[in-house]
Amino acid sequence: MKLNILEQKDNEIKVEIEGENHTIANALRKELWENKNVKVSGYNIKHGLIRNPVLVIETEKEKPLVALKKAVSGLKKKMKDLKTVFKKL
Repeated sequence: MKLNILEQKDNEIKVEIEGENHTIANALRKELWENKNVKVSGYNIKHGLIRNPVLVIETEKEKPLVALKKAVSGLKKKMKDLKTVFKKL
């Protein structure tokens, strides 16, 4: 997976996620909404056959890239917790 910053401002960023689809983009979008400093979190995929979603993040009181890093860390922890639960089954 490769991230390409398409546009970056003080409180907004657009990031292309190469080689991915709705699965990771939607998980990141939802995790970003857990952050009280995130005003906008969404993504767009221009065509169903073309991967590479573009994630849009707009924040208050925090840099959007910081919010994205926090969201990635949060997802990583949730996946680790999920893995632990599955191992117990």
